[in-house]
Amino acid sequence: MGAVVAGQIGRMTVKITPVLLCGGSGTRLWPLSRKSYPKQFSGFSGADSLFQAAAKRLSGTDFAAPVIMTSSDFRFIVTEQLTGCGVDPGAILIEPEMRNTAPSILAAATYLARQSPDAVILVAPSDHVIGDQAAFHQAIQRALPAVAAGQLVTFGICPDAPETSFGYVRLAASFDAAGGPAAVTGFVEKPASEDAQAMLDAGNYLWNSGMFLFRADAIMAAFDAWAGDLVAPVRQAVDDAVPDLGFLRLDPAAWADCRDISVDYAVMERADNLSVVALDCGWLDLGAWTTIWRQGPQDENGVAVSGAVTAIDCNNSLLRSESDALQLVAIGVENLTVVAMSDAVLVADMSRAQDVRLAVETMVKDGCLQGQEFPRDHRPWGWFETISRADRFQVKRIVVNPGAALSLQSHVHRAEHWIVVQGTARVTVGETVQLVAENQSVYVPLGVRHRLENPGKMPMVLIEVQTGSYLGEDDIERFEDLYFRD
Repeated sequence: MGAVVAGQIGRMTVKITPVLLCGGSGTRLWPLSRKSYPKQFSGFSGADSLFQAAAKRLSGTDFAAPVIMTSSDFRFIVTEQLTGCGVDPGAILIEPEMRNTAPSILAAATYLARQSPDAVILVAPSDHVIGDQAAFHQAIQRALPAVAAGQLVTFGICPDAPETSFGYVRLAASFDAAGGPAAVTGFVEKPASEDAQAMLDAGNYLWNSGMFLFRADAIMAAFDAWAGDLVAPVRQAVDDAVPDLGFLRLDPAAWADCRDISVDYAVMERADNLSVVALDCGWLDLGAWTTIWRQGPQDENGVAVSGAVTAIDCNNSLLRSESDALQLVAIGVENLTVVAMSDAVLVADMSRAQDVRLAVETMVKDGCLQGQEFPRDHRPWGWFETISRADRFQVKRIVVNPGAALSLQSHVHRAEHWIVVQGTARVTVGETVQLVAENQSVYVPLGVRHRLENPGKMPMVLIEVQTGSYLGEDDIERFEDLYFRD
């Protein structure tokens, strides 16, 4: 049965507007997820990233174009991935600083309420997996009558294990996996294992999914009642927002006055008009490597492998190589998570999955770049990665998207040698503009203005050799830039 998710609000048939939350760092999935490129932009199974899968799941004739809440660092990754999955956003709002989910959701609701006070909003994180999309859409349909009546509706996941890494929603009676909204009687933080088992046995607890459905006016009234201190600065941040290349930058001064708080603490745990719909749809919150291990195919010994891996006499382990050039060999290991990348390797006991974030905190404190930085640096024009680096030289692979161009720039401390290995580059060096084909090269002297463009219809790849006394990314002066960067 196909799900119809457009609903009746008053006498009008309206579409649901998805609000996708696209921030966070996902430190428990290090090294694949890092601050500079968090987990929602990666694909753990299939061609789509988690973000792309979420955007596609909430698109179609019954949904309005999504509103994306993200940060400045991710804005071009968001647009590139939306283009890649064929989803056209209604708006991309840029948060000046991370302020948790309460200010983010209120900003989206304030923005949408300016267009329609009774807009129906579905808030969803962009890093979840939903295996049964039809069941998810049907649960949304069951929630719509309560939303029309002014209720705030959350979606609770039907638990199948005494999970200690999730929060729980408590109902007055046993939940009905196919029923309508039920009153919420309480919230429980991440429980101890014995408490989680008791709640599973009781049958009236659901996992807290962090997904919500409500009208714009209803959630704004709830903020007025329970978190009034957020209303004025968020409203000001939206009022003074500045358009920028198709994005909408919330005002940083007003945003700085918002406290850092989740929507659960700010509103949901206090609201008297909150209902929950039970959701059984193959939902997964990929919050730890153990979840990846459980959801992935395993051999008869409970070993899940991905990439270039050789496993001999291993048991109950997750073994992943994230580089075709890096062969991971495991012999006789048991209950281990091993994730190998070109610049970092994680080896952890399976029972310590939640502690990966502690390792990230330690690396950041110690100034270890791998704690936050990804080997591949994504830019609005494409990406680059460092292949080799020494005191006075650095070698990079640079990929420029079709039709994209780097800024017209110069460097004080380094010269550059470019060798095109795929496609054709249009290169500006000083007053000279030329096409450079595969197997051809060009030299950019120190201090000379230069630009690199891809005039073709396929990605252009080149190898860059930098030589000089200083090779940092801040040695750059931009004269023209399509993306208006400093």
